[in-house]
Formats: sequence, C-alpha cells, structure tokens
Amino acid sequence: MTDLTPSSPGPGKNDHQDDSERLENQLQHMAEKQFQRDMRRAANLLSSGNAYDAIPLLERCYAFRPDDVDVLTNLGGAYILAEKHRHAVPILEKASEIASDNPAVWSNLAAAHLGKLVTATRERQDRALAAYRRVIEIDPAYPNVHYNMGLIYVDRRDWDSAHAAFTRAIKTNPHDGDAKRMRQQVDEVRSRPSNPNNN
Repeated sequence: MTDLTPSSPGPGKNDHQDDSERLENQLQHMAEKQFQRDMRRAANLLSSGNAYDAIPLLERCYAFRPDDVDVLTNLGGAYILAEKHRHAVPILEKASEIASDNPAVWSNLAAAHLGKLVTATRERQDRALAAYRRVIEIDPAYPNVHYNMGLIYVDRRDWDSAHAAFTRAIKTNPHDGDAKRMRQQVDEVRSRPSNPNNN
C-alpha cells in the first residue's frame, strides 16, 4: 500500500535563496550605515580644515555611491583643499553632468580648473571663468563668484573687467570689504596715465 502522507521538505532551493537574500540585505544595510558614518566623519573633518584625513573616507563613499552628488562635491572639495586640483576636476565634471543646475558644483569645478592663481595657465583661467559664468547663470548672487572672477582679471591685467567684477561682488554683498579694497586698487591703476607695462 502506498503511503500518501506528505513528507517534510528538506532544505530546498527556495530556502537557500531566502538565506542568500537575507544575507545580501544585511550586508547592504551594514554598508549603508558605514557610508553614513563615513560621510558624517568626513564632513566634520572638512569643517575643521582637515581635508587629507577626509579624502580616504570620501573615496570609500565614492566607491560605494559613484553617482551621489554630495559625495562627488565633497570629494572634489577635499581634493581642492588638499591642493590636488587635477584629481578634483574629473570628479566635479561628473557632478556637473549629474547636477547641472547646482551652483556649488560649478563653483568648486571653477576652483579645481584654476588651481593656484599664481601658477594658472591662460587655458585653466578660461575654464575657471566659464564655470563661474555658469554659476552666475544659475544664481547671480552666489557668494564669492564675482570676486574670484575679479582676481583672475587682475592677474590678466584686464582692469576694466576686474572693475566690473568687483563692482558686481559689492552689489551682491555690500559688506564685502575685500572686494571694495580690490576695486579701489584697480581704480587707481585705471586712473593712471597709459603705461605699456600696465597692459
């Protein structure tokens, strides 16, 4: 006589699949918590001016979320603070493609392109100015953009453009003492008799 009592199922394919999914979810949850911890710690380090220690944390965050704009912006900013401008450029260019209307991304990208003003080539200055113009398109009153453009024009001895940039900086922030001083210095140069050395 055939026994029709159902046998108790052993560990089947579905059980292994459930275990695998649970493990995967647990690992994902742990990775997410680590990501949040790294981002908070990196933000604290950056706010205290410690870019070098923030970079490894942000690089780990970038490996976990390569398209996260906050990660890209913070990592790019950390590279800039650490004077690793060439590392910052591709990171911030990627951020500008993902968040094309984010003025902070474009402002940081301008700084990355420029590097140190005293050693910046004309090409790097041009790229920085283009990025700053994009910031102004998005937010004409974004902090320090007009002032930074003015500094580039001073370096180029383009006194009229420098005057206009510092004037816009003062209009944006009437309490900007640095912009006022720079415009006064530029005005003194502009008021001098024409001299080939000033061109």
